[in-house]
Amino acid sequence: MSTYTSEPGTRLAGRYRLVDQVAAGSGWTMWKAIDETLARPVSVLTFAPGFPRIAQVVTAARAASRLTDPRLAQVFDVEDGGDPAAPGGRGGVVPPGGNAAYVVLEWVGGESLSDLVGAGPLDPARACALMADAARALATAHAAGQAHLRLTPETLRWTRSSGVKITGLGIDAALAGASLTGPAANDPAVTDTRDLGALLYAALTGYWPGESQTGLPPAPVSDGVACTPRQVTADVSAAVDGVVCRALLQRAGRQGPPIESPGAFADALTSVAPPVPLPEPVPSMPRGGYDQRYDYPDRDGYPNYPPNPNDPGTWSLSDGRGDTSHQRRYQAPERSAASRAVISVVIVLVLAAIAATAWVISDNLHKPGSPKAAGGGSPHPTVSSAPPARSSVLKPVGVGTFNIFGNDNEDLANAPKAIDTGPGSLSTYWATNYYKTYSKFGNLKPGTGLIIDMGRPVRLSQVEVLFGKICCTTAEIYLGNSNAMSASALQNFTLVSRPATASGDHAFTASGDATGRYVLIWITNLPPEAGAPGQYQALIYNVVVRGTAVSGAA
Repeated sequence: MSTYTSEPGTRLAGRYRLVDQVAAGSGWTMWKAIDETLARPVSVLTFAPGFPRIAQVVTAARAASRLTDPRLAQVFDVEDGGDPAAPGGRGGVVPPGGNAAYVVLEWVGGESLSDLVGAGPLDPARACALMADAARALATAHAAGQAHLRLTPETLRWTRSSGVKITGLGIDAALAGASLTGPAANDPAVTDTRDLGALLYAALTGYWPGESQTGLPPAPVSDGVACTPRQVTADVSAAVDGVVCRALLQRAGRQGPPIESPGAFADALTSVAPPVPLPEPVPSMPRGGYDQRYDYPDRDGYPNYPPNPNDPGTWSLSDGRGDTSHQRRYQAPERSAASRAVISVVIVLVLAAIAATAWVISDNLHKPGSPKAAGGGSPHPTVSSAPPARSSVLKPVGVGTFNIFGNDNEDLANAPKAIDTGPGSLSTYWATNYYKTYSKFGNLKPGTGLIIDMGRPVRLSQVEVLFGKICCTTAEIYLGNSNAMSASALQNFTLVSRPATASGDHAFTASGDATGRYVLIWITNLPPEAGAPGQYQALIYNVVVRGTAVSGAA
């Protein structure tokens, strides 16, 4: 085998210039490189001297190069480096110019699944759309007799210009060797299907349920078994939850038998996935060609690129969390001068009526004996009380969960969703796990908490919590100086607001002079979960902390 060693600036075959390492393993390195002949970025896989699996990698790369599905990263070039065991090997003769064994692949930019869920789980509709597309791509590979066998959140990528991309088909498994992939190769269809279920689990929850090491936190466990997606986040429907379990755990469910192939996984997921709203229809072009009135923003270097019906990332999702940058800006047709004059007159009359009404209301309110003048309450009082004087809204620096009686983390990834930009927001929420039969956490533990890091010592006046609308959640407020978790950790906190049972918006009024950095919302009783008889779960949509910062407090 060649003793060639690659390094930045090296040119392979006189055209592939290595630029920077992007990944490395035991005996191999993945590079970002430039194909100077075609002036495009590529990925190049090189090998250390003595790497024992060049033949397997070359064989897998050449097999993958025959696939044409655009959702599978392409293989452009393969050089076996004279390895006699490789197909077409030249008996150990180093190729002219000193080239060693290498594989040139498509450079795939965009975001990995790990990147996509870094800020929290995906919307279920988008997660299902992405995974159904990935499953269809793998189904085409299996139809051609090929499998991936090493799917991880890093091998599934997303780009706005080309959608789903799966990297490392067959190649990653060959790099890992038989010691890691041998059992998987015995039933490649089931292996890839199970891994697709794990990827969908990660997209829906932000956790990784697989055995391989990834950058995502491990899935929460209950009784030694990974919690289902629906147990981790209430956004997941029972139908989608069932598909994940049938694929990931390879067990039958109410919806049917285990799912054992990527094609069957795609079909099952498509049949239960929540619908993704379609983009607004693109106006028809005039006969003369492109109408410059319709201006599409620049995306990924492609100006005037319209929404892609196959690209959920360019659509506007119904919950407002989707990317809306694609929405059109267009110029309305010109109105006639007479139309503009009529509209102007109507606007003037409406403004005059509003001004007169406001004057009458103001005059009545300031007359003696009027309800407002006499201090009467609002006709629509709110649940929360006014914050005490000399207090202000305090901005937290972090939010987490405080589960001191268990080995899971009660949906830690979604804890930041309990702090919104303003009180009363219903756009996002944090939820406890759901518990069966008993509202006191299934009689498994006495409580759990949401802990808010204020970044410095504070003295509280009020903590306003927006719970779910279903009655009722029982909670109390503590203040402390440590977020360390143990079975006795609650003893290190000071109770500043006694227990209250509430739903919707509730203001906990703090008493005493206690100070501390951490505000703890300690939940002791759960409301029933909507649409799930016999299950209990608490939701917190928003928290607003009021009080004063304390300088030099211990």
